[in-house]
Amino acid sequence: MAAHAPTMAVPTDAQLIKAQADLWRHSLCYFTPMALRCAVQLGIPTAIHRLGGTASLPDLVTALSLPESKTPYLGRIMRLLVTSGVLSSPEEGIYCLLPLSYLLVEGVLIDGEAHQEAIVLAATSRHYLEAALGLADWFKKDLALPLPSPFEEVHGATILEESMTLLDPESDKLFHEAVAAHDHMGIGTILRECHDLFKGLESLTDCCGGDGTTARAIVQAFPHIKCHVLDLPKVIEKAPPSEAVNYVAGDLFHSIPSAQAVMLKV
Repeated sequence: MAAHAPTMAVPTDAQLIKAQADLWRHSLCYFTPMALRCAVQLGIPTAIHRLGGTASLPDLVTALSLPESKTPYLGRIMRLLVTSGVLSSPEEGIYCLLPLSYLLVEGVLIDGEAHQEAIVLAATSRHYLEAALGLADWFKKDLALPLPSPFEEVHGATILEESMTLLDPESDKLFHEAVAAHDHMGIGTILRECHDLFKGLESLTDCCGGDGTTARAIVQAFPHIKCHVLDLPKVIEKAPPSEAVNYVAGDLFHSIPSAQAVMLKV
């Protein structure tokens, strides 16, 4: 005799009301990253920083050279940025930077690396959104192995590879900047707070080390460490010249330069 599946109890009125609210929340949550993207593109964190770290709505409209008719709509964006923890608002209509938005201030160096805005712009780019919109179609298709990712299926290209360069050079550049920003962020904190990790180390290979920013920071703090930077040829050829590190063009899945330690940032 087949087992009977348990029957779900009919939700109460209170549960249905909460479910309706949750449904709206999930359906509209994309507004948050879009508001963050808008803030980066308009330069809102940079404008607040240049205004001394605190700004009113009229201050921002003037600083950003926006039409006055857009003031109430900018206010809506600002309120969303406050509720999502990007900005703070000590009083109505006044906005301040938080550590998150400080990362997005143009020209402010964080452990030697600026460009954190690239992470936002890459993650909210049309290529990612179009791939996400195609998820249902991707699941329905009986695709040949090896399965392409939803991104590859929609765009016919792979992120960070030559096919992406051919598809959209500007977006490919942005994706590489986002990866570099992610990789380099935090190395200063690691060197300051976890310096014992490098004690006794004489050689290190930074896999997917990009332009060598992380490796150069390590050598600056520990000059005795011999650092190799391994990355794809198209990345290495754009790396700035440096006597402090040894650049190696290659693929970590095929060969890794010999060293006492290997660093791979995820």
